[in-house]
Amino acid sequence: MSYQGVLDQIKHNQNKVKRFKKHNKPKDRDFGKAKRKCRRCGRRGRGIIRKYDLYYCRQCFREVGNKLGFKKMS
Repeated sequence: MSYQGVLDQIKHNQNKVKRFKKHNKPKDRDFGKAKRKCRRCGRRGRGIIRKYDLYYCRQCFREVGNKLGFKKMS
């Protein structure tokens, strides 16, 4: 379950919310694959095309590759 999903479930109990936020906040990433995300859809992790500073996931790149001037995407 996501961070926001758990907060929605426990929002009625302020003590639980404070404790949950203190111990379970999302980690700020400075490097690594979790830092990079697709410009178009926001996917993180694997499959990000960074060459030429594109930062598109492979699925989005197949959709917009022709518009960017690429002739072959596979």
